[in-house]
Amino acid sequence: MSRKLSGGSLVIATHNAGKLKEISALLDPYGLKCLSAGALGLPEPPETGTTFVENALIKARAAAEASQMPALADDSGLSVDALGGRPGVYTADWAERQWFEGDPGRDWYMAMGKVEGMLQELGPDIDRRAAFHCVLAVAWPGGESATYEGLCPGALTWPPRGKMGFGYDPVFVPSARHGEETFAEIEPSEKHAISHRADAFAKLVADQFGS
Repeated sequence: MSRKLSGGSLVIATHNAGKLKEISALLDPYGLKCLSAGALGLPEPPETGTTFVENALIKARAAAEASQMPALADDSGLSVDALGGRPGVYTADWAERQWFEGDPGRDWYMAMGKVEGMLQELGPDIDRRAAFHCVLAVAWPGGESATYEGLCPGALTWPPRGKMGFGYDPVFVPSARHGEETFAEIEPSEKHAISHRADAFAKLVADQFGS
C-alpha cells in the first residue's frame, strides 16, 4: 500500500496556470491546498526519462525535495501504433519550432502534419489506431512515490476537425464516443470525462482517498 495524501498543501509540479486550475478543481473535494511549482519559484528539472512514468517521477520528486512538501506531477502524450508508439514522451517536442530564428513556441498543426505525413508514407491501408497516455506521479520528501497510469484509446483522422481542443485533439477520435467526432469537436466536459487524465485521476483517487 502506498503512502497516503492526508490534507494540507500539495505542490503541483507545473508552471502552467491552466493546468494548476484544472488539477486544483479535481482535488478540491479532498481537502488539499494546491500550490504550483511556478508560484513557489521552483526550477523545472530536465525531463530526461524515456517513458511517461520516468518523466512524471522526475518532476514530482524534484518538486517534493525542493519544497519539502508532497508533490504531484503529470506526463502525457500521444502514441501511434503504426509509428512504434511515437511521438510518445516526445509529443510536445514534435511541435517545437524553436529552430526557426525569432519564432519560438509550439506549432501543433505542424506536429499533426508530421504524424499524418509519416502515416501516409506507410500506405493508404495503414493501421491508424492511437492512444493518449497520462501518468500522474505523487512524491513525498524522502523519496517515497506512487504512480497512476491513464489511457484513452482511439484512432487518428485527417484533416484536423474542431476548435474546442488543443494539441493533437483535432485529429484524435476517441473510441469511447463510438462516433467520428474528434476531441476538438466535443464539449470539454465530455472530453474530460473520458480522457486519459480522467482515467489516471480516477485511479489516484481510488488509491489515495478510497476507503
